Amino acid sequence: MPPLTAGVTKAGTGIDGISWNILGQTYVPKQLSDESFAWHATFPPGTFVPPHIHPTQDEFIYMLEGRLDAEIDGRAFVATAGDLIKLPRQIPHGLFNKSDQAVKCFFWVTPTRRLYDLFWAIHSMKEQNPSDVVALAAKHEIVFLPPPAE
Repeated sequence: MPPLTAGVTKAGTGIDGISWNILGQTYVPKQLSDESFAWHATFPPGTFVPPHIHPTQDEFIYMLEGRLDAEIDGRAFVATAGDLIKLPRQIPHGLFNKSDQAVKCFFWVTPTRRLYDLFWAIHSMKEQNPSDVVALAAKHEIVFLPPPAE
């Protein structure tokens, strides 16, 4: 992984012009080093990241626009512009855009571990069907949780 370099990643661009489609959302990587990885995310209405755990990373989300419903360790939260969502490692969490507007937010994790590689792998899938994404994520240190019992 490259060392952190000084400079500015301009608005509307990502590292090397990268833009990923991840589960219907758009992720644009902004910074990458062994210690941390940051990306801009756009969640269209109705999109979500199912409940999962990062066993080896702390994750943060700074809300820029819109509203995200978050399930964190079994509790419901709502985050809007200016809020910071804190997701310590080992804590189950899911993110949901239940509104009729796009959500824009800035994510970062520390340390990077295998998340950057996971996003490339998901983006490169011919079809992002749930069972394949879950299996791939497990190989990259992200554990998706089973749906709640009915």
